[in-house]
Amino acid sequence: MSDTAFAEFVQATAEKFGMPGVSAGVFTGGREIFAAYGVTSVDNPLPVDENTLFQLGSITKPVTATAVMRLVAAGKVELEAPVRRYLPELVLADEAAATEITVANLLNHTSGLDWNLIVETGEGDDALAEFVARLAELALIGAPGDRSSYSQAGFNLLGRIIEKVTGQTYEKAVAELVFGPLGLSNSFFTTGEAMIRRFAVGHELDADGNLSVAPLWKPNRANNPGGGLAASAADQLRWARFHLGDGRTADGVEVLPAQLLHRMRQPTVRLRGTSLGDAMGIGWFLREVDGVQTIGHGGSGFGQFAELLIVPEYDFAIVVMSNANPDGIPCNQAILRWALEHYLGLVDRDPEPIPFDAERAEEVVGHYEIDAMTFDITTDGKGLVLEVLVKPEIRAASEQEIPADHEPFEFGLLPGDGDEYIVTGGAFKGQRGFFSRDESGAVVGVDLAGRLFKRVS
Repeated sequence: MSDTAFAEFVQATAEKFGMPGVSAGVFTGGREIFAAYGVTSVDNPLPVDENTLFQLGSITKPVTATAVMRLVAAGKVELEAPVRRYLPELVLADEAAATEITVANLLNHTSGLDWNLIVETGEGDDALAEFVARLAELALIGAPGDRSSYSQAGFNLLGRIIEKVTGQTYEKAVAELVFGPLGLSNSFFTTGEAMIRRFAVGHELDADGNLSVAPLWKPNRANNPGGGLAASAADQLRWARFHLGDGRTADGVEVLPAQLLHRMRQPTVRLRGTSLGDAMGIGWFLREVDGVQTIGHGGSGFGQFAELLIVPEYDFAIVVMSNANPDGIPCNQAILRWALEHYLGLVDRDPEPIPFDAERAEEVVGHYEIDAMTFDITTDGKGLVLEVLVKPEIRAASEQEIPADHEPFEFGLLPGDGDEYIVTGGAFKGQRGFFSRDESGAVVGVDLAGRLFKRVS
C-alpha cells in the first residue's frame, strides 16, 4: 500500500464530510506514515500536519491509566485497594459504595458512578480536589462491580488519586510519569502550552448550517484526567508504539514492566451491545475486528474528534483526528476502516438491524435520563428514532457554552433477543447500544456509548 493512496483517501474523505482539517497517522511495517488535510480553523487558517495539536477528549483515559500503572509498579498504588485508602475524604451519595469502590473499578468503569458531575471548580491546582468534594451530588447507577457504565467522574477520581500519591498536580505527575519518559514532547493539558504551538480548533454548525469556530477549546481542569489531553498525530503514534512494545523506550529504559503493560490489554469486564468494544481492559477498549483483537479508545469534545486503534498481532496502529461536528465521527471511522482493510486486510462491518417490529418498538419507546442528558425514543409506526439532549437546566447553569444538540437519529433493533440496537443514520451511524430489563421483563434502561440512561417514563 503506497503512502500516496493513504493521503489521497484522507483528503477525499475529509472533503466528503466537510472537515476543515484532518490529521492521521499509521504505524505499519516498522514505519510511520502520515497524511494531513486542510486547516486548523476556518477563521484563522493554518495548514494541518502531523505535528498539529488536536483535542483528544477521552483518548486521555488510557494515558491516566498508564500513569496509575506506573504507580502500581512502584508499589504506591494497589489495583484492588479501596479508593478511600488514597482519598479518605471521599463522600458519595451511597456510603457503602464509597467504602467499596476500588481503583480497579474506576479503571474499567465498574464503579457504579454515573457519567459525570457537571460543576465548575476553576482552573486552579485545587480543581480536582474541589470536584471530589462535590461527588456526593452524583447519582450511582448500581453497586460497585455490578456492571460497566462509562464514567468520566471515575477517571477524575483517578486523577485525584495520582495527585495524592505523588504530591503533585495531575498534569505535572503525568508529564513526569508518561510524557517525559516516552518523549511525548507535543502532548499537553493546558491552553497556555498549546497556544505557542500550531493547534486545531473545533467547529460547530451555526443557525445557517455553516461551520463556525466552537467557542470552547478544552474541558475545565477537573476533567483533564478523562478528557483534557491535546496532542499531535506524531505523538499519538509514538504513544501507540509504546503500547505495542515491552514497556521499554527505544533506548531500552524500562518505563513499565512488560507484564503490567500487557495486563492493560487483558479483559477485565465484558461489554454488551456497544461499538466501543467487546470488553474493557485497563483504560483500553478491547474489540475484535474480523477475528483479530484490537485495543483502542475514541474521544470527542467541542467540535473535535479522535480515534486511536492498536492491533498488537500486526504491530499496527492508526490515529485519526478531525475538527468539525457533527461529521467528525463518521469521517474518522471511514479512514480507520479503510486503513484496516488496505493495510491489514481486516474488514470492520456494522451488523444489520432486523425489519421494524411494532410490538418490540412499543416496549422501548419512552423517556430516559442520566445526570446531564435526556434520551427520548419515539416511533411513527414505521421506524424508531432516538434523541439525546443536554438538560435545559444544565445548559442554563453552565458557566461554559455547551455545544448544540445533535439532530434525532434513526435506529433499528438487532437480531437476537431484540434488546440490542444500532444507529442507522446521522452522525452516530454505527453506534450500538442495548436495553436493560428488570426481573419482570420490563425495559428500565438504555445504554449508548457505554453510558446507562435510566427509564423515567
